Amino acid sequence: MNRFIAINPDRCIGCGTCRAACSEGHKLVGLQGEPRLSMVMTKDVSAAVTCHHCEGAPCLEICPVNAITRENGSIQVNEQTCIGCKLCGIACPFGAIHPSGTSIAGVAGTMVSIPTFPKSLSPLLQWEIGVYTCAVKCDLCSYDPEGGPHCVPACPTNALTYVVDEDLSGQTKSRRVEAAVNQGAVQAALSELRKEAQQ
Repeated sequence: MNRFIAINPDRCIGCGTCRAACSEGHKLVGLQGEPRLSMVMTKDVSAAVTCHHCEGAPCLEICPVNAITRENGSIQVNEQTCIGCKLCGIACPFGAIHPSGTSIAGVAGTMVSIPTFPKSLSPLLQWEIGVYTCAVKCDLCSYDPEGGPHCVPACPTNALTYVVDEDLSGQTKSRRVEAAVNQGAVQAALSELRKEAQQ
């Protein structure tokens, strides 16, 4: 089983605090400042989207330079090895990987960036001359093993939960019990319907 961050969209208010906490934590240790979570907002729902750290991770299988590895139950990207081919982003069924890089506008806002593509264009299709990009995805803040993912405690509505193996096994047992109870209720209802139909 893998570790991952579970999102409850009913609690998410789309404030972006999780993204800010993620960005700040990574910048402090010299990694890309791009948030590892993305935000989906529709008329009815807002929710953070993050890596599921899949058991059969298609991103890991497709990476041509082995920049993506499985470490301690999570999928990690080595930003120095990544060549920015974007294959992992295309392969990810959840849209949890996107490319990011430092623009030619410079660092710390010393120059204004002039976009060469429309803002609405998917990050997987964007390409800017002179900008080296690499894959960015949730790494469960592996640089801070004591603190864990920084987005979880930052969420003001507790919409994010850090799930580990122990939690999963307990949840699986309770879901199996629930399913058995529901199955019993369905069987009882079906037998009553059969009795009524025979009368």
